[in-house]
Formats: sequence, structure tokens, C-alpha cells
Amino acid sequence: MRSLGRIGAVLAVAGLVATGAQAQESTNRVAADTDWSVFVESSPKECWAVSAPKETVNTRGGQPVQVRRGDILLFATYRPGRDTPEISFTGGYPFAPDSTVGVTIGTNEFQLFVDGQWAWSGSPEDDQRIFASMRAGAEAVLTARSTRGTNTRDTFSLFGFTAASEEAQRQCAE
Repeated sequence: MRSLGRIGAVLAVAGLVATGAQAQESTNRVAADTDWSVFVESSPKECWAVSAPKETVNTRGGQPVQVRRGDILLFATYRPGRDTPEISFTGGYPFAPDSTVGVTIGTNEFQLFVDGQWAWSGSPEDDQRIFASMRAGAEAVLTARSTRGTNTRDTFSLFGFTAASEEAQRQCAE
């Protein structure tokens, strides 16, 4: 089962990712050399490679709209004893019930399953396939729909993802 207990810690991390000056003061941020940052949480031990989108487009009825969204973040989360990270996404709003989040990396397409403001892959095998695509890709485009009917398209750079994910894995192996 996916860990929902990390939401509080993740939201704290999200604030640090979004504000560079504060992030440099964080005691649990261990790397931030590219578009991806690495954070380590000690209790329970979890390590994240995390990034905010480079571009966000919100539409309703096919027309661009201004909407208020919370933190928009893509994660690769490691836990001790697991070689492949759990891939997750928070879109900054509650997703439409029974919807999915589309993930496109190059020519590869995946679906994440939603629960409130979070989305995850369906299995560790799916995590492994998404992870491999992220390591090989240049960008990940995530598309979703909110409970209010807003369609979102968030584009994440994968520059530095491989190094960040390797560092997160290393940090959780210690």
C-alpha cells in the first residue's frame, strides 16, 4: 500500500523546492545541482528525488484559464531495501474521482491512479517502467483533470533526474 503518512513531510519539502533561498537552509536537502533536488527524511527513512514543472498549462472547455494550484511536484521516492523508486505526483488540486493522470515520456505513455491530490502508478513493475523512461527521457508531460473540470498539462525537465535518483537511492541505502 502506498504511504500517505508522508504527505506532511512532503508538503514541507515542496515549500523548500519552490523557494530556493529557503531550500538552501533546509537540513534535509542533500542535493540540488539540476532541475531535480534530493531530500532525505529520517523517520521513517525515505529519500526523494523531486522536481517542479518547467511549464504549466490550465484549460477549461479548451480555453486557457487562470487557476490557483498548490504545489505541483513529481517524485521518485526510495525506501531502504527497495532498488526501484515509487513514482508519484501531486498536482496541487484534488483530481477528479475515478480519473487518471497521463504521463508521456518521449513515445512512452503511462497512467497514474489518483487519490485526492496524489497520483501513483499501479504496481512496482509500473514504477520500474516509468523510472526507466524517466532516466532515458528529456521531459515528462503529465496531464490530469481536477474535480472542477480544469485540465492541466505540467511539463517536467528530466535534466539531472538520473543523478538525483542515484543520490536518493544512495542516501536511503546508508
